[in-house]
This record gives sequence, structure tokens and C-alpha cells, in this order.
Amino acid sequence: MDNEIMKELHFNSEKGGLFYKDVRYLLVRPETLAAFQKAIEKEVGERASQILYESGFHGGTLSAKRYREVFNLSDEEIVHFMIRMGSQIGWGRFELGKFDPVQKVLHVKVYHSPFAESYGSSFLPVCHFIRGVIGGLASMVLRQDVLAKETLCLAKGDGVCLFEAWGNVSP
Repeated sequence: MDNEIMKELHFNSEKGGLFYKDVRYLLVRPETLAAFQKAIEKEVGERASQILYESGFHGGTLSAKRYREVFNLSDEEIVHFMIRMGSQIGWGRFELGKFDPVQKVLHVKVYHSPFAESYGSSFLPVCHFIRGVIGGLASMVLRQDVLAKETLCLAKGDGVCLFEAWGNVSP
């Protein structure tokens, strides 16, 4: 598979930054994020998953909004683009399970999530950043508040991470 994101990623030496279509990206080892996640979990307990989710949600919303407004992509095109992009920026192999704007659902499978792989074994799902991105994406393309859950997680011993988002929910 061609990696269209990497082909268009450019380095701005003056800013010391990597950019894709004028949006800055950052290369970070997954182990660094896992260490951050474990530290925040230790410090704030169960609230950590919500904080990490909200961070991913913010990024997912910003991306979906930009693809709609700047690149004039349809909701379906945004979903497909962000699924391809997730794979191409190293967040695992993303696969669209279901997108139904009428039923207000979005399901995404992620194989080899770097968040789960670097986190290690867990009794609970750990891919809160990805869950947030999927939630932000879903809220934009379903055009309403959503509930997003990680129903399967590699860190729990599942073979894949599965993210499900549903519309028609209260915030």
C-alpha cells in the first residue's frame, strides 16, 4: 500500500516541525505515551481514561472539521480518509467495520495498536487516545453527541482493538 501521508509530509527546518498539509504532526515513541498514561492513571485514577479520551476527541474533531471545511470532503470521505491516515501515521492497521449515518454508528477495528502493545497487559481497555479520535470523528460525521467505547482491546488479550461510537446520546 502506498503511504500518501508520508509522501506529503514535509519538514520545516525553521520551525523544527513535521507538517502534513500545513498541520503539524509529532513523532513520539509509543512507550513514552504509555509511561505518560500510567503516570496519569497513578495520579488521578479512573479519571485518567476520560482525560486521555478528551485529548484524542479534540484531535479527531479538529481533523474531521478541517477535512470537511478545507478539503470539502463528504462525511463518508472523511471517515475513509481518517481510517487510511490512522494506519499511515503508525497508529496500527485501521479497518472500517461499519459506518451508517442513518443508524448513527461508526465501528473501527485497529490491529497492532501501539498504545496497547506498549502499555502491556491490562484488565481494562487502554487505547483512550484512539477511542477519543474515533469519538471526535463520529461526532463530526454523525453531527451529534456520541458515546464511544473500546469494546475489545489487545492489552486485555483480545486479538484486535474495536472502537464503537453511537449517536443519539446525551453528553
